[in-house]
Amino acid sequence: MSTTFITPDLTHSTRLVLSDLESLRHEYNLLLSSTIDEDKCQRLHQSLESIDLGIDEAFVMLELDNHLENLDSEIHKLTLQVQRLTQENSWLRDELSLTEKNLQTSTQIRQDYERDIDLLNESLISSPSTSDNFELTNSVDINTDTPIETKEQIQINSNSETKNHSEIPPRFRTLHNLVIQYAQAGRYEVAVPLCRQALEDLEKTHGHTHPDVATMLNILALVYRDQNKFKEALQLLTEALTIREKTLGHEHPAVAATLNNLAVLYGKKNRYKEAGKASTAIF
Repeated sequence: MSTTFITPDLTHSTRLVLSDLESLRHEYNLLLSSTIDEDKCQRLHQSLESIDLGIDEAFVMLELDNHLENLDSEIHKLTLQVQRLTQENSWLRDELSLTEKNLQTSTQIRQDYERDIDLLNESLISSPSTSDNFELTNSVDINTDTPIETKEQIQINSNSETKNHSEIPPRFRTLHNLVIQYAQAGRYEVAVPLCRQALEDLEKTHGHTHPDVATMLNILALVYRDQNKFKEALQLLTEALTIREKTLGHEHPAVAATLNNLAVLYGKKNRYKEAGKASTAIF
């Protein structure tokens, strides 16, 4: 709503009156300079005082109008700013609502994760301190749900392979089981960190070039495969293949299983030349 006190017509009229008053004052001054009669001079002085008063009032009205115009412009700017701030406030409220929902979700995930850690700690207490024959029997083919590695193929502490290998911590066994459970439930945001943690523990215990590390890399590749992250899965399987060929030998069944998984993934990426090489290497 406009705050202008003087309408445009009145402003225009005021300017015309001001112009007329200034002209009249000029005429009166001329008369005053040419008049000798004191009475007439006195009346002219009185008239000039009235004219000057009118001119001053006209200037005041024009200045007031100019001030109100500036004020009206400032109010308009402030109104636009209020509208912008209102929109920003609405946007911030939406962002806050979304952030609160995300926080609730993250809090729930954290609570679930802490509960799983508690269960893991409980299982560690009840688990034996060592394991002579640690076997991963839940490893699944990268393309199907058919097991690709039998117990004999992935047995970690066989007499021929682990003369110098340390015993596997029970925690790795439990972490592996949790990874499988979370992956099957689609909880990849939990499965991947758990798998990474198990991989880190194995590398600290045995070093990077160890069959157990290759097995964990294979499991992590399975998790990435389920998320359609074929590039990451290929990198992990390639790394696992290198470790298995170095530690187990090219003729070991686990190497053949890894090559088979690589061939399947290369096929999914339409890299048929590499898939053919991997398949040929199996035989």
